[in-house]
Amino acid sequence: MVRVAVAGASGRMGRTLIRVFAETAGVKVTAAVERHGHADLGRDAGELAGIGALGLLVTHDAGTALAAAEVWVDFTAPEAAAHAAEQAAAHKVALVIGTTGLSDAHRAAIERASKQVPIVASSNMSVGVNVLTKLLSEAARVLGPGYDVEIVEWHHRQKKDAPSGTAIMMAQALAAASGHNLKRDAVYGRQGQIGARGEREIGVLAVRGGDVVGDHTAYFLGVGERIELTHRATSRETFARGAVRAALWVKDRPPGLYDMQDVLGMR
Repeated sequence: MVRVAVAGASGRMGRTLIRVFAETAGVKVTAAVERHGHADLGRDAGELAGIGALGLLVTHDAGTALAAAEVWVDFTAPEAAAHAAEQAAAHKVALVIGTTGLSDAHRAAIERASKQVPIVASSNMSVGVNVLTKLLSEAARVLGPGYDVEIVEWHHRQKKDAPSGTAIMMAQALAAASGHNLKRDAVYGRQGQIGARGEREIGVLAVRGGDVVGDHTAYFLGVGERIELTHRATSRETFARGAVRAALWVKDRPPGLYDMQDVLGMR
C-alpha cells in the first residue's frame, strides 16, 4: 500500500487525483493539502472530490501531511512545486510533479531536491502523450530535414502558461531527434513581414478558449504530403492515472530526477 499526500486538493486536478487515487488498489490517500487560508480547509477531501466522505480533512499543514506519506503529488503552480521539492527532500518523501510553466529557478530547486529523494517530474503525465513523444522522435529521425515541423496546442481559457508544457516537451523531443537547438530554432507564433520559413524552424502555436482539456498536434510538412500526429485529452483523469503509475513506480527508487519515459520503461 503506497501512502500518498495530494497538494492543491480542492483544485480541479487535485479533486481528480484524490478520486482516482482513492479508487486504485494499492494506493491510500493519507493527506489532502491546500494553501493557508483556503476556503476549503477543514472540509472532507472525498466530498470535495465527489466520491463521498473519506474521513480525510483538507489541511494546510504540509509537514504533518508528509510525515504520514511516502509520495507527495503536486499538480499546482510553479512556485509551489519548487517549494514541494524542498519539503519532500526535508521529509525524505518521494515526489511526483505534474506542474507546468516551471522557470529555470524552479527546475534548479527540483534538481537539488532530487539529490536527496526520487522525483518524477513531467509536463504531462498522460501515458498517451508520452507514447506520442516517443513516436515524434522516431518520425523526426526517419523523415529527416526535408519535412518542416510545426506544433499546435489547444487548451481551456483558464490556462496561465503558453505554450503548454506538453508542447515544449514535444518540441524538445523533436529538436533532440533532428539535431536542432530549440532555444535558437523555436518560433512561437508569427506576425508581420517575417519572410520565408527558415529550414530549421520548429513552430509552436498556442490556442486558448472554452473548456478544452488539451489537444496537441505535431505536423511534418513535406513536398506533396504531410503527416499529423495528434493526442486529445477529453478528461483530466488521464493525467491522474499517469500520476498513479508514477507514484507506484517512484516510491522505492533511489534519489534522482526521473520522468514518465522512465516510469513507462521507454528509455
